[in-house]
Amino acid sequence: MFALICMCGGLGAVTRFVLNTSIQRWWNRAFPLSTFIINVLATFFAGVAAAAYFYQTADHSSYLLFVTGFLGGFSTFSTAINEMVSLARSGRYAAAAVYFMMTVLVPVVCVALGWGLIALVR
Repeated sequence: MFALICMCGGLGAVTRFVLNTSIQRWWNRAFPLSTFIINVLATFFAGVAAAAYFYQTADHSSYLLFVTGFLGGFSTFSTAINEMVSLARSGRYAAAAVYFMMTVLVPVVCVALGWGLIALVR
C-alpha cells in the first residue's frame, strides 16, 4: 500500500505541474492564480473524498490512495505560502493579504461544498 500511495503522490505532482504550467501560459499577472486554482480543486476533491468515506461509498484504501497520495502530491500550500511572502517582499502588501485570506478561507468552503455534493447525491 505504501508504494501505491507514493505512486499516486507522484501522479498528483505531475498533474499539478501540467496544470500549473498550462495556467501560467495565459495568466501573467502578479496574483498566483495557478496555485490558487490547484489548491481550490484539491480541497474540493478532499471534501468529496471525505464525505464518500464517511458515507461508506469509498473504502479506506481508496481514500488513502486518493487523498494522501494523489491530492497530497497535487496540492501545494507550501508554494502558496512562498508566493505570499514574495508578494509582500515586492511591496504588493494588499495582494499578499488578499491571497492569504483567499488561501485560508476558500479551501474551507471548498471542502464543505465537496462534502455537500456527496451528501446531496447520496
